[in-house]
Amino acid sequence: MALLEVIALTADDARAAAEGGADRLEVVADMAADGLTPDPRVVAEMRRVTSLPMRVMLRAAAGFRTSGPELERLARAAGELAEAGADGFVLGFLDASDAIDSESSAKLAAALPGGLPWTFHRALDHAADPSAGWTAVRALGCDTVLTAGSARGVGSGLDVLSRRAAEGPESARLLMAGGGLRREHVAVLAAAGVPAFHVGTAVRRDGSWDAPLDPALVAEWRALVPAS
Repeated sequence: MALLEVIALTADDARAAAEGGADRLEVVADMAADGLTPDPRVVAEMRRVTSLPMRVMLRAAAGFRTSGPELERLARAAGELAEAGADGFVLGFLDASDAIDSESSAKLAAALPGGLPWTFHRALDHAADPSAGWTAVRALGCDTVLTAGSARGVGSGLDVLSRRAAEGPESARLLMAGGGLRREHVAVLAAAGVPAFHVGTAVRRDGSWDAPLDPALVAEWRALVPAS
């Protein structure tokens, strides 16, 4: 099933995304740091205004590295966020060599309450060896990998995303294209077998995080995504 995921920062965002026909929310705080863990109270407010699935970011600071104490804090936060209404999470780490930090990622994933599903985010695109990173991420047990195929964005990663989708159904269904995604990319990637798409400023007026999320823009994007 094809899917449009929309980044939401507030309850108003969540309401607008649902009105526009989004399939799922990625809930974050502080997009100046590319998305950090939000306050559980914000997640609870979102849950009161929408029944959409909400995948909530588990990331304490800008960048993709973590530490033992930070992982413990994030694991506690996951419990609080689940109680507030989160039904999935977004996480992923790189180690000091910019390889996928499988140990830390797996440790946090194992701590998620109720075995909730999770997305490995764009840390993959910043790995020193993205090909090896893709192999490592697939072994972690996530059900979605948010990726542009390139640290420079989807426009530079179209061929990589298409090749990964062509590896077979198990690889293709993991992929969610996001990070500089443009409208003209959707048909190309959908034809290649990519089933899910992720947008942020593209559904905000003037393309700014300071602008409100626009239900009409969400609807336009949802119309681009194949129904199945």
